[in-house]
Amino acid sequence: MATFEKGILGGFSGKVGNVVGARWRGKDIMRSLPQRGSYVPTPAQLDQRMRFALVAHFLYWLKPIVGKYFGKKQGDKSVYNLATGYHLKEAITVVNNTYEMDYEKVLISKGELRGLVDVTATAAADQVIQLAWTDNSGQGYASEEDQLWVATYAPDTDLYQLFEDAAKRNDRGADLQMPAYFSGQVVHVWATFIASNGKDAATSSYLGVVTVS
Repeated sequence: MATFEKGILGGFSGKVGNVVGARWRGKDIMRSLPQRGSYVPTPAQLDQRMRFALVAHFLYWLKPIVGKYFGKKQGDKSVYNLATGYHLKEAITVVNNTYEMDYEKVLISKGELRGLVDVTATAAADQVIQLAWTDNSGQGYASEEDQLWVATYAPDTDLYQLFEDAAKRNDRGADLQMPAYFSGQVVHVWATFIASNGKDAATSSYLGVVTVS
């Protein structure tokens, strides 16, 4: 792959002869057409593809939070890239010779804001999940107005539910109304605080599993 600045024709997009032009990360690039043949990926490459596909699928529905609140952009790496890299490295486990997410190590946000303290999640009637925590406003940059965000995931049905600004830090609790189709399902629960200015986040907490009533 090659980059070029203001060539004879300038930047271009598409195939010309045996090269392809495109814009990539703000630069004009040219690359040769891929060679066709009987290429067979190595076991290591197949393994990496499986891991990446698992993480990409899991994070897709969480992008509204992990795409914004997972640290700070580093060079060409977006916040979402950082989230993907973390989960590839830290949040995959092997179960019965196949890869699965290690839910206890999953993070839905990462940052320097104070997180939840003494937090619990329990099932209540009519598909409600009740959360309770200790108000630690005033610790570090923690504010009473910090917003509670919660994510739930049911692995048996591959269903997600994301709650944005479900409560404030000083509320000390929240009732989360799950959709009726979650009734009877076991869900994993994560929660975090996002600053009211929308710029800062806490590192999320894993609250365990709850069977929705």
